[in-house]
Amino acid sequence: MLMPRQKTPDLGVPTLDHGAFDLASDASERGTVICFYRGLHCPICANYLKELESRVDAFAERGVKTIAISSDNAERTRQMADGIGATKLRFGYDLSLAKAREWGLYISTGRGKTSIGIEEPALFSEPGLFMVTPEQTLYYGSVQTMPFVRPHFSELVSALDFAIERNYPARGEYTGAL
Repeated sequence: MLMPRQKTPDLGVPTLDHGAFDLASDASERGTVICFYRGLHCPICANYLKELESRVDAFAERGVKTIAISSDNAERTRQMADGIGATKLRFGYDLSLAKAREWGLYISTGRGKTSIGIEEPALFSEPGLFMVTPEQTLYYGSVQTMPFVRPHFSELVSALDFAIERNYPARGEYTGAL
C-alpha cells in the first residue's frame, strides 16, 4: 500500500505528444496529478478524462501538472485522446500491469466488448487518482475496484486551494501500533 508522505514507486511511460514521462523528473512547483484510467474501451473513462482535460489549466495555475495513463498501446491511447478532443492533457501509454499493481491499482480480466462496442484487453488496471509532490511523495491517493463513482477534479482543485492556503500536510501517514 502506498503511504502519504512516503516516496511513490518510480513511474515512466511514453506519451503521445510530450516525449517520455518520468515522474522523478516531472518538475513542477507543487507536483503532478496522475490519473490512471482503464483504457479506450471504457466510456466512463472518456467522460472522466474530458473533465480532467477541462481542468488542466486550473491545475497548472496552482503549479500542478497532469497526466492520464493506461496500459493501452499508442494507437488506442490516440483514439481516446482524439475521441475526447484533448489538446492540453498529457496521455501516457504502455503502463505495465506489474507497475499498475505496484501503484496499488486493481487488475481486471476482459469480458469482451463493452457497451460502446470496443473490446476490453485481456487484462487491464482499474482507475486510480494520485497527486504526487515534487519530491515524489504521495500527497493524495484514491484507487477503485470498479469504473464507477470517481473523485471529481473540481473538488481536487478546491482542495488544492485549501491545502496551499493553509500549508495542509498529506494525511493518512500514521503507520504505528493501533
